[in-house]
Amino acid sequence: MRDYLLRSLLVSGVVIGCGFSPLYAQAQQQQPTDVQVAALVEALRQAAPQTGKANDGLYSAWQVKPETLKGWSKYCLKKEVTPTQFDNNPALAREVVSCITRRELNNQFSATRNNETASVRGVACWWMTGAYTGCNTGFTAAYVQKVIGFYQQQRANPSGRSR
Repeated sequence: MRDYLLRSLLVSGVVIGCGFSPLYAQAQQQQPTDVQVAALVEALRQAAPQTGKANDGLYSAWQVKPETLKGWSKYCLKKEVTPTQFDNNPALAREVVSCITRRELNNQFSATRNNETASVRGVACWWMTGAYTGCNTGFTAAYVQKVIGFYQQQRANPSGRSR
């Protein structure tokens, strides 16, 4: 009788576990791929507002503020990078921007249940405003649409990335 009960419990556990595994797989968050991150990094670069001023207080092709760079470089490189270092070293700038973009895209994949376009929209809005939402009108809406357009171009032709 004891063996029968143990076998029944074991079989029940396997059946229940197998029944939940598709639900578990559905609930898992997708991680952004390297291709998705690279496409968004490039889209953010292409969409960066050009102020037309030589000393506008923004650095690199991504037009990053110095106070933003301080936190990002600490997070990504475990050390602070100066705005001049960031501005004069495109590979370093791309490394930091890629790291932050991966983090934020990952957050948005989770928040949007892996909706790629909604995730890109959220990161683009965050990039410009610090918030994932609220970029529905005016300059920020136009900027987000620009990023999405460049992102879609990059995804359609990932090898066509310009530097």
